[in-house]
Amino acid sequence: MSEKLAVAKTMSVNAVNTYESPAVNGQPLYYTTVSQVTLEQPDKLRVMTPGDGPPTEFYYDGKMMVAYDPAMNLAAVADAPPTIDAMVKAAYDKAAIYFPFVDFIVADPYKDMAESLKTAFVVGRSDAVGGTLTDMVAIASDNVQAELWIGVADKLPRMIRAVYPKDPAKNRYETVFSNWRLNGRVDPGAFASARALKAPRMDFKTPDTEAPAKP
Repeated sequence: MSEKLAVAKTMSVNAVNTYESPAVNGQPLYYTTVSQVTLEQPDKLRVMTPGDGPPTEFYYDGKMMVAYDPAMNLAAVADAPPTIDAMVKAAYDKAAIYFPFVDFIVADPYKDMAESLKTAFVVGRSDAVGGTLTDMVAIASDNVQAELWIGVADKLPRMIRAVYPKDPAKNRYETVFSNWRLNGRVDPGAFASARALKAPRMDFKTPDTEAPAKP
C-alpha cells in the first residue's frame, strides 16, 4: 500500500471522517465530515471539507497555506514550508489543523507509520468494506492503536479506525476512503482560491489561544 501511494505524483480521494465527542451529559455523539482531497507531490494540496458544521477550504501551493471559511469569508494565511510533509506539521503546530488521512499523503507513508510502531499484525480478510476484498491490518504505537482495511487487488486504503490511548476520553475515529485516483491530471489552478485570497485575513492560531482583553 505504502509503495503504491509513495510513487503517485498526483492523487485525489474522498475521505469520510467520523469522530466521537461527548455531550455535556457524557453521552458520545458522532460527527461526520467529508474531505475532498487533491494533491500533487511534493508541494501542493487542496482539502475541501463540507459536512457536519461549517464548510472549510484549505489550500497549499508550496509557498503559502490558506485556511478559508467561505460562510464567514475569512481566511487564515501564512507562509509555508516547501513540502507537504513539512507543511502538515506546520499547520498542526500553528493552528492545531490535523488531517485524519495525513499518513497516506506524505512522501513515504511506510516510514511515517512504521517508525513508532510497537506491534503490527494481519487480522484477516473482509469483503464488507469499500465494495472490495480487503486485508485487515492492526498497528499500534504508544500514541495510537489503529486498524486498516487495505484493498487486496489495488493495495489502496479503504478504511482506518483509530483510538488514542493517551486521550482521557478514549474517543474513536474512523475514516472511509473512496474514489481513489492516482496519477490523474490535476488543474494547476486547483491549489489556490481567488476568493480566499481576497477575503479579510487573520493569523493562524491554535484554538486555545486566549482572546484579547477587553479595553
